[in-house]
Amino acid sequence: MRLPNPPAHSTPASPVWPGAHAGGQRSRRVLLEHLSPPDSVGLAAGLGARSARAVWHPCTRLRPDGNVAPLAIARGEGPWLIDADGQRYFDAISSWWVNLFGHANPAINAALIDQLQTLEHVMLAGCTHEPAVALAERLTALTGGALGHAFYASDGASAVEIALKMSFHYWRNTGLSAKREFVCLRDSYHGETVGALAVTDLEVFRDAYDALTRRAHVVMSPDARQARRGESAADVAARALAELEALLRERAGQIAALIVEPLVQCAAGMAMYDPSYLEGARALCDRYRVHLIADEIAVGCGRTGTFFAWEQARGAASNQNMDERLPAHGWPDFLCLSKGISGGYLPLSLVLSRPEIQRAFVADELARSFLHSHSYTGNPLACRAALATLDLFEQDDVLARNRERAQWLGDALAPLAADARVQHVRQQGMIWAADIDAAAAGTDFPVRFHRAALARGVLVRPIGHTLYVMPPYVFDAAQARWLGEQLFAALNEVTAQVTEPEPEVRRVA
Repeated sequence: MRLPNPPAHSTPASPVWPGAHAGGQRSRRVLLEHLSPPDSVGLAAGLGARSARAVWHPCTRLRPDGNVAPLAIARGEGPWLIDADGQRYFDAISSWWVNLFGHANPAINAALIDQLQTLEHVMLAGCTHEPAVALAERLTALTGGALGHAFYASDGASAVEIALKMSFHYWRNTGLSAKREFVCLRDSYHGETVGALAVTDLEVFRDAYDALTRRAHVVMSPDARQARRGESAADVAARALAELEALLRERAGQIAALIVEPLVQCAAGMAMYDPSYLEGARALCDRYRVHLIADEIAVGCGRTGTFFAWEQARGAASNQNMDERLPAHGWPDFLCLSKGISGGYLPLSLVLSRPEIQRAFVADELARSFLHSHSYTGNPLACRAALATLDLFEQDDVLARNRERAQWLGDALAPLAADARVQHVRQQGMIWAADIDAAAAGTDFPVRFHRAALARGVLVRPIGHTLYVMPPYVFDAAQARWLGEQLFAALNEVTAQVTEPEPEVRRVA
């Protein structure tokens, strides 16, 4: 199959959204001309070099001998990112798991343009506005009223910090101030602010700042790759639950909350596990009076096949119909959302909680109030993007259509999955992952595979030896087949370069 990657100028013209002006294309050309110094060999090269000099890029090792210049993106269109020279790249990882409905989505663009005409921002302390209220109401409805009182922030780590603080403060307000410890899963990742790092078990992110953190208890992950001979994923989950119960039995009087990433531990190499763990963890937290925090920052908004990954806790043991609503008692105490909730447009995060959580903060004493805040809490533009995103889910029956897209993805990657160099092939909804044999992968596999895929028009970032894709919900079967072919070709290229095996290394997303 030929690469469906013509130069950007030959793609269909972008539609003109409401409020666009005739000089828009001219303005864009002027901007692109400014991006590169006059003697540059290309706009992309010039912008990449300038960025390397001016910007401290996240999650990037700074090498003494210099870094490869970052990819200089000028615009996006559906699942494609287009650099300043017109080269297109299929965004197979949704720009770090945030984009749901493609770049420059017409519906989200139109909603933002409309919102810009009325209100760009107002503080949420003592004020409110329609987008923040409507978004909170609609998300509450999606939980059947089990969770609500959305507390807004701007990023995933901030949402985790809010949930941790709320849990600790709740127990203090209810007379159980000794409950100040937290529990996380082995290889968990919940963000890189100091509080979030305390419940993160990836040393590459945590260890440099360990002295600043209050370490959490770390219990066995239900990662199905740990299955012993003859064990199922559910058996692994049962072993993990037994270890969790042993800790809760001993320390429940001091533990405030357990935090988990439902179904998929993304930064751990897309570690997937049986949903029975969620049901079991909920039951244990109830039994030992410990809060349960669901970190759905990466796995929410349809990524795993349901809007909230936690919905799949329903009937894991009783095989109930997945169309039935999860009962109120089955939900977590806190649920954190970010990334895809704004469609990948603007920074937005939030925490939903049970009604009794908020009631514990209703008091005359200031010390009982939750005084956490962010300047851009509940920003109207971000909330409006989120409302447009929810509209798309409803109007286009996205969850049902994603079942077909997930099948396309699995079928397209089947030849790669069958290769002897590939192990632990797994898929949860719109997330597909597999581990590349360490001996075949060789040294610096993530970097070499990233470059080989870019040369074929695909943006991916392997996590250690784990190759994964998590594309936006806007590809078709032909694009899925093309993606599978490019990834297989990239694997052949990078493994052909290997001369000797490398030792196991820790993973960086």
